[in-house]
Amino acid sequence: MADAAPKPEGGRGGFGRGFGDRGGRGRGRGRGRGRGGKREDEDRWVPCTKLGRLVQSGKIKSLEQIYLFSMPIKEYQIIDHFLGPSLKDEVMKIMPVQKQTSAGQRTRFKAFVVVGDENGHLGLGVKCAKEVATAIRGAIIAAKLAMVPIRRGYWGNKIGKVHTVPTKVHGKCGSVAVRLIPAPKGAGIVAAMAPKKILKMAGIEDVYTCSTGTTKTMGNFIKATFEAAKNTYTFLTPELWKETRFTKAPYQEYTDFLGVKN
Repeated sequence: MADAAPKPEGGRGGFGRGFGDRGGRGRGRGRGRGRGGKREDEDRWVPCTKLGRLVQSGKIKSLEQIYLFSMPIKEYQIIDHFLGPSLKDEVMKIMPVQKQTSAGQRTRFKAFVVVGDENGHLGLGVKCAKEVATAIRGAIIAAKLAMVPIRRGYWGNKIGKVHTVPTKVHGKCGSVAVRLIPAPKGAGIVAAMAPKKILKMAGIEDVYTCSTGTTKTMGNFIKATFEAAKNTYTFLTPELWKETRFTKAPYQEYTDFLGVKN
């Protein structure tokens, strides 16, 4: 037993592993580089709805085509596909909310985020999470999924670009009611700070506003303004009286494409 050869220091038989030769373990810079390629594959959008497949393949050319047939958008990447570079987001409010539990109070954070391209598209998202960053990320995705078209019009003669709301519109949430009134060019957005940001995101340049109720409750104030802007397309005006020509819905038109399994 005394004549047995001692084990090398770098081996696993000593008291500690020490700083033995790890060259053969496969750890090094090469391993990190390998992960980079995998990350790109993960980031690539793989649509999981019929609408997503049609958008990615180029069968649907614009968001207006989706809105025309009232197709629900279930993937936020569809919005990124059409409005990606022009899309802007604004965090309107972050508020803590609490729930009473047997162990005490559980605090979470609620985020209100508005997303728009300043050219007739607007979305509002609300999300609650344990951390502020997670709540904001979730609210941005929710806002993209809730994106709606905003109709714009003129105050007087139809000269130049559309600049205001086409008619007087109204929106309500809780006790807060917001009314949008068409304004002449150069009037600007006559509103409080929160509605001004929302209407600017929608691409409205001139508008008068009137609000009643507890506008101090920022969440309801934001939702009422969004509701009012959304109602611009619910009002039927003479230019929309044209004869409707019915066409096939995309799901019906591209049924053969959708029937092929990837």
